[in-house]
Amino acid sequence: MQNKQYTELSRVYDALNYGCDYEKLADLCASLIKEYERVPTSLVLDLACGTGKLTFALRDRGYDMTGLDLSEDMLSVAKEYCYDNKINDVLFLCQDMRDFELYGTVDACVCSLDSINYLTKISDVKKCFSLVHNYLIPDGVFIFDINTPYRFENVYGKNDFVIENDGVLCAWQNYYNEKTKICDFYLSIFTENKDGAYNRQDERQREKCYSKKQIERALLECGFEILNVYGDLDKKAASDNDEKWYFVARNIK
Repeated sequence: MQNKQYTELSRVYDALNYGCDYEKLADLCASLIKEYERVPTSLVLDLACGTGKLTFALRDRGYDMTGLDLSEDMLSVAKEYCYDNKINDVLFLCQDMRDFELYGTVDACVCSLDSINYLTKISDVKKCFSLVHNYLIPDGVFIFDINTPYRFENVYGKNDFVIENDGVLCAWQNYYNEKTKICDFYLSIFTENKDGAYNRQDERQREKCYSKKQIERALLECGFEILNVYGDLDKKAASDNDEKWYFVARNIK
């Protein structure tokens, strides 16, 4: 099944996401894997890997990487990067994070950039967690982040943003429904042509706001031990005023 949600966004995703420090995020993941692993970690799954920025950063840190994403368009960007940089040791799979199959187990799994929030039903979150549990080795480490209620209520809300970088402009409108905990993002993407004119493409994204307790309960029900929850990339203790939470869990079998 092809994910149309990122069809227009895939080519400009990295330009618009320039504020994400993938190197620091990779350092965090590597340090947490090292801190909590019980056997040396080699095989790592990057779940909902997008264009592969984190996948490649973890590869550079010595891990044998598999990237999995539902969007063929996002994966095509990752594969172009592989071709341009003569990278042939990363496996990319086009699959749904709620229903995927791997060729075998992995030692650790990471899932970044609020990909879990794109699962708008808690039952789908549990499907994802159950599959991660299935393919992780015993005691394998699972690291992921989510956007917090604070971000949905105070940053997204019904606010509008404009992001501009490298010949790309994105007008971003938000609508957060406090009853359903669903946030709709309406994106108008303008890309500059060689003659200075701009093309416009429109896309809608949707995320669900989950509480910390909901995510922790889902992890426990799916067979994980919760090791820690952090509030930023510097491993600050999580609080209600954080915009992101970084969860670390261990697979119990």
